[in-house]
Amino acid sequence: MANALLYYLIVINVVTFLVYGIDKWKAKQGSWRISEATLLILAVIGGSIGALLGMKIWHHKTMHKMFKYGVPGILIIQIWAVGGCSNL
Repeated sequence: MANALLYYLIVINVVTFLVYGIDKWKAKQGSWRISEATLLILAVIGGSIGALLGMKIWHHKTMHKMFKYGVPGILIIQIWAVGGCSNL
């Protein structure tokens, strides 16, 4: 079970990182964008580390308060949840 969770987290974070990069590229091209809701949902479902890395590497969504504070908040909640569940 722990291996499956680890593999899931690796995949979702890589996907999230790439999606943030794609959205940044689309922004520069002036083409159709990925919604902010989708970007945040990817963080919520386990891609918060990929989202933070995407924000830092691609310099994307760093000025939006929802992302600047929301994504680190999501990560903190996820760490807390995993830490709390491991004590069960």
